[in-house]
Amino acid sequence: MADESKFAQWGSRKGKHTAKKLTARAVANAKFPPRRRSDGNGLYLNTDKAGRKSWVFVYTVQGRTREMGLGSYPTVSLEEARRLAAQARQQLRNGTDPIEARKAQERAKALDAAKAMTFDECAAAYIQAHRAGWKNAKHAAQWESTLATYASPVIGKLPVAAIDKAMVLKVLEPIWTAKPETASRLRGRIEAILDWASAREYRFGDNPARWKGLLDKLLPRRSKVASVQHHPALPYARIGEFMAALRQQEGMAARALEFLILTAARSGEVRGATWQEIDLGKRLWIIPAERMKAGKEHHVPLSDAAIGILERLPGIAESELVFPSPRGGMLSDMTLTAVLRRMQGDVAPAWTDAFGEPITVHGFRSTFRDWAGEMTAYPREVIEHALAHQLRDKAEAAYQRGTLLAKRRRLMEDWAAYCSMQKIAGEVVPIGKSTTAA
Repeated sequence: MADESKFAQWGSRKGKHTAKKLTARAVANAKFPPRRRSDGNGLYLNTDKAGRKSWVFVYTVQGRTREMGLGSYPTVSLEEARRLAAQARQQLRNGTDPIEARKAQERAKALDAAKAMTFDECAAAYIQAHRAGWKNAKHAAQWESTLATYASPVIGKLPVAAIDKAMVLKVLEPIWTAKPETASRLRGRIEAILDWASAREYRFGDNPARWKGLLDKLLPRRSKVASVQHHPALPYARIGEFMAALRQQEGMAARALEFLILTAARSGEVRGATWQEIDLGKRLWIIPAERMKAGKEHHVPLSDAAIGILERLPGIAESELVFPSPRGGMLSDMTLTAVLRRMQGDVAPAWTDAFGEPITVHGFRSTFRDWAGEMTAYPREVIEHALAHQLRDKAEAAYQRGTLLAKRRRLMEDWAAYCSMQKIAGEVVPIGKSTTAA
């Protein structure tokens, strides 16, 4: 047994046993002020300005004064508070700090609970907790798909508290060099889920999926195992040919894809576009910040060709969307991809990038960027603004919107004109090399 005089002390500031004992009536009638009333031997009743009351046990251990909450009144009565304080004093006599003992007990309970909480359950809870904060449902679907494919078969059924570095490596190593981008995203998602589990006290200790200072010592950097993967993009020399074929396709998805190409916008921006965002009079599409990847409002000048698409769209009742699905909801990303698949040849893909890979919807932004950079004299900041890219240079980023909008309007008209050209193989048709970008 520890020497009580050296290990712990308790009581009022006037002495160990000099405080007058509280009564049940005094506790029930206690009001602020005073803030604190002593029952002796370290037990106090706290009362705040709002009249709320709670019990606290005050003690000094190894020269350090600590306060241990015992619960609120009337949930904890005077009699129960005295019993809890007596238990704490007994722990002090035995050489145990009661606050640390309580923390150890709570950790033990959390570990017991974690034995029944698997990684899959934590992943599902994490996704559900963050779903509302993600920009679209596709983000949650990507999390679920990646985890289900690669993590769940290895660690999904394991208690989250038991997952260690070796298990994380067992998930990542098979795909780290073969699928570096997927593996990198998977590692980050596992790290986030394990951090969430730690915050919920389902596990304790360091995060075994942490990159800096841990896995970066065991796995090569992504940049060392593979170059950055780009979306296969149609060479701009074939865009006129492609647009002619696309205009032969029927359906709302085909029109949405055509509009996407003419505006150099992202799929989600086009599929989520509403008529409220379109100003036909000003020939402008204003995409609100919450729908933009960078979180900033984006103004898209509409060319004659883009306006023509909008004016020819059939009116669909009970839908604010510009390009609604047959049921009035938003088109899926796969619906636009399906248009590309219908346009591909039966034997070999008709539309491929420079390496023979079938093109993607997102790749048309690269097609536009390549054309604008190689075939026009528009300044780089004008082109980057047209793509809603964040400029690294602060001086460029500070460019006046009005000036850029006027130049971008000419840029988009030139792009629409280029998209309507059926070029002869090998012919080069520069746009605005001398006057257009002025």
